[in-house]
Amino acid sequence: MSAEEPSATALAAEVTNKDPAVGLQAVAALRRLLDELERLHVDNARDQGWTWQHIAAALRVSRQAVHEKHATRRKLTGEEN
Repeated sequence: MSAEEPSATALAAEVTNKDPAVGLQAVAALRRLLDELERLHVDNARDQGWTWQHIAAALRVSRQAVHEKHATRRKLTGEEN
């Protein structure tokens, strides 16, 4: 999360704001936060030897979906063979 991004607690409060501009902005910021958290935990799982299938089951997505989303990024950074 960047320095200008509100905290997760602040974002959670903003998603119920009656102003659509505030609510939608909070939804977009929460999406970015969730993407960052997913990357962090997928990397942690792979570094601990988890298979793509095991990660996919934990995320409740297909193995293909999680592999497609993360494997290329990990290969480009040298974290994946």
